[in-house]
Amino acid sequence: MKIVIIGGTGLIGSKALTILRDAGHEALAASPRNGINTLTGEGLAEALNGAQVVIDLANSPSFEDKAVLDFFETSGRNLHAAEAAAGVRHHVALSIVGTDRTPENGYFRAKVAQEKLIEASGVPYTIIRSTQFMEFLGGIAASSTQGNTVRLSPGLFQPIAADDVAAIVADVALAAPRNGIVEIAGPQRAPFDEIIARYLKAIGDPREVVRDSEARYFGGRVDEHSLVPLGDARLGRIGLDEWLRSQKAAI
Repeated sequence: MKIVIIGGTGLIGSKALTILRDAGHEALAASPRNGINTLTGEGLAEALNGAQVVIDLANSPSFEDKAVLDFFETSGRNLHAAEAAAGVRHHVALSIVGTDRTPENGYFRAKVAQEKLIEASGVPYTIIRSTQFMEFLGGIAASSTQGNTVRLSPGLFQPIAADDVAAIVADVALAAPRNGIVEIAGPQRAPFDEIIARYLKAIGDPREVVRDSEARYFGGRVDEHSLVPLGDARLGRIGLDEWLRSQKAAI
């Protein structure tokens, strides 16, 4: 089966590419660096020729509110038109758990717009909403740091390892389209501030984590269930402690 991965050279895309190729599929990593650009449409028709499945993992180069919205809307329209012309049978997109529950977050608003385009495209689809990746914990801590203090909400948090995300993305791509949403998350949930504190302690970072109910997550307020699945979710197998150990071993 030919499967095109938009953003196939990124964190999740490169891992999913390996999984699919090892399973015997013709998987193509599509990105601007190899002449396939969803923003301009360059190379899309050629890349999608003969493809049964497209996995969209593309991300905006800018997180500024208008720029990220423009990216997902323009990229989505170009991609869906190319998919329709090529007869693609399954569009898989990676989105975010809670993206429709935090309207103050401009990136989340843009992902909602992306999801709406997918639903209206006419191409059979599955949207995978994921919780935050464990690989992003350092960046989250940095974005919430003031001096030597990290201020974070006590709202619940359930991060998932990138290896688990990639495995689920590959599995969903090979299954029949849901024409709906699948939510995925890590195996454990705990208050946001506690998980970041565990991460910082594990890497020997002396910053103090302070619980602050008013702390924002990239501009959005975090209530108790803002960032975790509200119903059934497919859980990854890698827990936070195991992931932290693997990071230390890799250093």
